[in-house]
Amino acid sequence: MTDAALIGPVTEPDLHVMTYNIRRRSRNLLPGSPDRWATRKPLVRRILAAEQPTLLGVQEGLADQVDFVSDALGPHYQWVGHGRYASGRDERCAVFYDSRRLELTAWQQRALSATPEKPGSRSWGNLTPRIVVSADFTDTATGARLLAFNTHFDHLSWRSRLESANFILDLVLAARAAEPDAAIVVIGDFNADADSAVYRRLTADGPLRDTWEDAAERVTPQWGTFSNYRRRRPGGKRIDLILVGNGVDVMSTGINAARFDGSAASDHEPVQAVLRYGDRPAGASDSARVLP
Repeated sequence: MTDAALIGPVTEPDLHVMTYNIRRRSRNLLPGSPDRWATRKPLVRRILAAEQPTLLGVQEGLADQVDFVSDALGPHYQWVGHGRYASGRDERCAVFYDSRRLELTAWQQRALSATPEKPGSRSWGNLTPRIVVSADFTDTATGARLLAFNTHFDHLSWRSRLESANFILDLVLAARAAEPDAAIVVIGDFNADADSAVYRRLTADGPLRDTWEDAAERVTPQWGTFSNYRRRRPGGKRIDLILVGNGVDVMSTGINAARFDGSAASDHEPVQAVLRYGDRPAGASDSARVLP
């Protein structure tokens, strides 16, 4: 029996987008810790099995956790992205997509640094590398183009977060210039709330809008998206965001603060939105490629 969904599967032309920091697997935890991956993984599975988003951005997924998410979603889902270090190991910002609906045409992973093409590089005060994964799709239901970005900003350095926001905006502007009719979605854990300079940089008078602010309907209260396994917090800070470009209508949104016998699946709550971006001319559809 599948749990009740907050949004669940949608039908064309709607597109269900989710961002979810699933919390990396940790070692040497005390017995009974809510952070234990062995305890949390069946809860993550229950959420994903119920929601079945068309597009999912995962943060903090180690290799085995990304494989687990893939299995939980089902065989028709595919994903792109690799670890943030030069070796390809460690956390991934994987982009999952329902291949029955979205055809991948290109993808690329960049370091959030002054040398983005150098894997594992860091420049702006962050102690660990940070990344962004971009994935380009053709929506097979509508023929429209969809350009998605999934990222995880640094949790300590405000300068790194602000420079990362500038970097993301440059990518978005370049994508919009290259494909003016494409829908653009930016998802991630930004480690910055709506009162921050980072948030203002991303959303003020620019090419991106916050789906929470722009939605025709909110299906949940404004829960804080970083609970750290505590009780749900109404009116809390939203540091996990789904941002969209011009021409994308936000039908609904919600913060999925599901609890299972009082337990949370992650220290973050997934954020979900239903988008609609209409019929647009289809772009050329080649086999998927990793950009140089």
